[in-house]
Amino acid sequence: MSSLDENLRSSATPRRRLSREDRQRQLLDVAWRLVREEGSEALTLARLAEQAGVTKPIVYDHFTTRSGLLAALYQDFDARQTALMDAALEASEPTLESRAEVIASSFVECVLLQGREIPGVIAALTSSPELERIKREYEAIFLDKCRAVLEPFAGKKRIPQAGLRAMLGAAEALSNAAASGEISAGEAKDELLVSIVAMVTRTVDTSSS
Repeated sequence: MSSLDENLRSSATPRRRLSREDRQRQLLDVAWRLVREEGSEALTLARLAEQAGVTKPIVYDHFTTRSGLLAALYQDFDARQTALMDAALEASEPTLESRAEVIASSFVECVLLQGREIPGVIAALTSSPELERIKREYEAIFLDKCRAVLEPFAGKKRIPQAGLRAMLGAAEALSNAAASGEISAGEAKDELLVSIVAMVTRTVDTSSS
């Protein structure tokens, strides 16, 4: 068969259309790459369409607005973090040290998997009240999960919200420092582990006094 015949045959073969779920996965992967290479400021729906090799209406159909795209990226990150943490909890020992280590390791590892992209996305999420609300909602779900995991080791008292918020602040700061290379991943996990155990221990001490 001549090369001309082969070209005609290949051009006549229709491309397989991606399912909506697969297309969204493709678009999110390209969006993460764009943030990594060019920063979150460069992430627009038009730029995403160009980089993904699709028409603008396809991208708008999936995300509607840039805010919708940023929210989808954060949701994607949160889903990955939740899956990582749930699997590790399932395999962990029912001790404070083991459960605290899972929380610390899962948080740091998930941020490292996204590299420098997630700090930019998180920063962009604070750019509007709507996006800030989405971020807060996912944070609340994460903190409730942490409370449920840690409270069995906290005596009779409920772990205070202030302590959980402090833990989250430390987790974000340490993870971002590890992602930027300022500290090692091991240092970030160890320091966060110490902070989590100390938070629970303080609650136990308070409940027994």
